[in-house]
Amino acid sequence: MRVVEDLQHRVQVQREAAVLLAQRIEVLSTKPWLIAQTASEGLQADVAHWQQQAGELLADANWPSVDLKFPPLLDASRGQLLAVWEAFRGALAQAAAAAANPAAALPTVPMWADELRAVRGVAIEAAPRQVKPRIDPELRRQANEQVRGVLDKLEAEIAQGHGKASAGAANALRSALKDHGRAIDDSLENQAHAALAAAGELEAWQRWRADQLRGELVARAEGLLKRPEGQAIGGRKMQENLRGLREQWKQTDLGGAPNHAMWKRFDEACNLAHKVVEAWVDRVRSEAAEHRTQRLALIDEVKAWAGANRIALDDDWRGFSRLLYGFGDRWRDAGHINEKAFAELQPLWDAAIAEAAAPLEALQQQSLLRRQGMIAEAAALGEVPVLRVDAVKALQQRWQAEAQAVPMERRAEQKLWDSFRQPIDQAFERKSAERDQAEAALGEHDRTVLEAAKALEQANASSDAQRIRLAMAALDAALRGQAVAQGQVHAAAAAAPPAVPAAAAPDHVVPVASDDNAAAGAAVTAGAVAPAKPASAPKPVVAMRGDDRPGMRKSEPAPAPGRGGKFGDRRDGGRPGQTGAPGRGFERPQRGEHAARADMPMQPRLGDAAFRAQRDALERAQLALRKLASHAHGEALTQLLLAWERRDAALLPNVQDLGARVGSVGRAAWLQSLAGASAADAGVALLRLETAAEVPTPAQHLEARRAYQLQLLTRRNDPTPVQTWVKDVGSVLASPFDSDAQNRLRNTLKMLLKP
Repeated sequence: MRVVEDLQHRVQVQREAAVLLAQRIEVLSTKPWLIAQTASEGLQADVAHWQQQAGELLADANWPSVDLKFPPLLDASRGQLLAVWEAFRGALAQAAAAAANPAAALPTVPMWADELRAVRGVAIEAAPRQVKPRIDPELRRQANEQVRGVLDKLEAEIAQGHGKASAGAANALRSALKDHGRAIDDSLENQAHAALAAAGELEAWQRWRADQLRGELVARAEGLLKRPEGQAIGGRKMQENLRGLREQWKQTDLGGAPNHAMWKRFDEACNLAHKVVEAWVDRVRSEAAEHRTQRLALIDEVKAWAGANRIALDDDWRGFSRLLYGFGDRWRDAGHINEKAFAELQPLWDAAIAEAAAPLEALQQQSLLRRQGMIAEAAALGEVPVLRVDAVKALQQRWQAEAQAVPMERRAEQKLWDSFRQPIDQAFERKSAERDQAEAALGEHDRTVLEAAKALEQANASSDAQRIRLAMAALDAALRGQAVAQGQVHAAAAAAPPAVPAAAAPDHVVPVASDDNAAAGAAVTAGAVAPAKPASAPKPVVAMRGDDRPGMRKSEPAPAPGRGGKFGDRRDGGRPGQTGAPGRGFERPQRGEHAARADMPMQPRLGDAAFRAQRDALERAQLALRKLASHAHGEALTQLLLAWERRDAALLPNVQDLGARVGSVGRAAWLQSLAGASAADAGVALLRLETAAEVPTPAQHLEARRAYQLQLLTRRNDPTPVQTWVKDVGSVLASPFDSDAQNRLRNTLKMLLKP
């Protein structure tokens, strides 16, 4: 059956091909005969090919089985094509003979005859125009209207490319021309024939295009099951593709004549591909049934859980809420079901989950009332002129405890929190604005302190001890608001002599770590710049506590700092902060100083930026002074050891470099020791120095040190090594130079000469 349908389809194709060949021959007859002669060879090959294909159809074994209407159609197409072709070939041969022989007869084709007459130089006679019989004007108008209406419809269908509609309109126009052709105008008649020719071309093109589109659809349908394994189409995608292909086939049938043979191939391919869709549908149905069973089981589980958990275990409502969210996640992940089943199960699920969440929702309503009350309290606290920070903190702690105890929906909880926080934030902003206004009122004082701190930073970068101390005094004056004193300090700094070497720095630096310390440091430095104010007369001492301990009598100087004194002596030489005793870097004020400080004006409050700037500048200044003093100490020690090695008294550092602990008397003794060298052993002197400095003794001299310490225990009235270390250094300098002794002396003097 399929082979017969293919034969019938081929007959129709041959008929259309015959029509197209006849149209080509007709078109060539309207062109110059030389062009027609050039194209005749190709046209002859096409005609021969058509005859060959028609002969194959007749020779086919299944040709007797085709429908009876097809053999006459093929014979008619063959006869018409051969008749047109023979007439064209005869006229072309006659034109070629007339061109070669001027006496030969002209061809029957009017255009070719006129062309040959022009070549021969014969005047072309106009063809006699056939005179139409006179027709009534009213009858002509009616005929023109009839034909014009049908012609407009045909032209509209041709413009839109509708093949079937244009064929029907062309038939209607032919009927109208048959009835009214003699009565219409010549222009209208020519326009009608042109429209009919266009309709014929469109119909032939539409048939060819429709078959081409059908072939593409058949290939796509057959290719649905011929994909590689990795590119196989799933059930839903296959269903969508089949629907699209069938819809496109319907649209193709609307534009041209149907093709039953191609439709059969297309339908068979679609039916084979639809088996994949059927398998997918069966699987989806089974999965939907399974998912429905799972959802029903989940609903029963939620109902059972709701009946057994009316309150949260251990009052853990957050865990209660997490379990509810877990049920919701399981419901969403329970798989796909159709809309009808979902509409049936969703109300059951809503009822079950609402019953399970009822205790939590009741608790959330109570928590909502409590939180609204705390929001009202926060609003009341925010309206108080003086903000109570302790009350705000307590209220915030209550809110946090409530939020941790009772969970709520995230969006609602955030909205409540924003309402609670807003009045408190506004109160703090109002407080910050008031603080900013207060700081703006003190802006001049802060600016002065910032400038002084910046000047101190520049002095720190210069590594000049004198300049750093002057800048520290200026900063202290700015801190106390003493504009006059600050001007005096700047004037003194400008008139100060060139910076002395770092080694000439005093051996004692007063650290400034607080406002009181800064005052003490400023008093020490300002005394050298501005005239000191006469201190108020101290009040007479009425009674004093009797204390005869060493260093506790007011008339006795405190012993030198250090360790290694007699048994029972204080290691620090006195109480921290006492006059003459090293403590926290400042001296305890005397009785007269309290009155002097009481007369000082109260220091204005600094802003945060100014306070941090002056604090950092003072800390860096103290660090710089300590570094400078340490550097000077190292240089002095190096020069001292070099003078001992070379026995050159000129290399001995001066009094300022050695520091106040040595003094001019000690330096003079060291000069004599360098000048008068002796061969005495310096071992005992080095042991005393190591004891005074509390540094370790080399391993080879440990026995000697232990023995000497035992000797010191028996000499309780002798001066301690701490008191005689300057003399012991002189003994070492008088002894011969030794590298081992040099290292031991360096280790001890690092501690003893340290400022």
